[in-house]
Amino acid sequence: MSSPVAIAAYIALFAITGFLFLFANLVIGWLVRPRLPNVEKLEVYECGEPTIGSSFVQFDLRFYVVALLFIIFDVEVAFFFPWAAVFGKATQLSAVPPAAHASELVATRLRELGMSDAAAAKSMQAPGLQQSARDLALISFADIGTFFGVLLVGFAYVWKRGDLDWVRVVARDRVQPLHRPPPPRAVEPSQSILSA
Repeated sequence: MSSPVAIAAYIALFAITGFLFLFANLVIGWLVRPRLPNVEKLEVYECGEPTIGSSFVQFDLRFYVVALLFIIFDVEVAFFFPWAAVFGKATQLSAVPPAAHASELVATRLRELGMSDAAAAKSMQAPGLQQSARDLALISFADIGTFFGVLLVGFAYVWKRGDLDWVRVVARDRVQPLHRPPPPRAVEPSQSILSA
């Protein structure tokens, strides 16, 4: 077993090596890169979005809104996996005929559902194992249906609000029609019908 001094020395060596590697690459890049600034290179680039003001003052929040919405819905969809495991095990248990209740498959599925060995052995002897498994499958199906319904309501709300629209129409950005009637002109008194 290594001594604490040796472990600290390895950590220090690792930290110094990492710092030197980073510093050396930054210095080499600073020395080698071309220095040809022009207007186009100094312009702010936001993934193809038109810039809004100075790059140091304003930024478009849609990038963060879309990223947060993705994370929220992605994490919620991850809850489907444990449900699928419980639903699959309950469905397998409900399909086992009563004659095979003492099989190793039933004992394994009951342990996977969280029962201890003693409780699993007791449940395997119970006459209503199939019905209990069927009830568990139906309850888990109703549970995930409710969860999915709430998820869809949230998704519809976000969609209706327009948070999923990447480019929103702003009043100043609306396209003007190509053919507009000419603006009305004031009639001069000499051209008036009454003066003729």
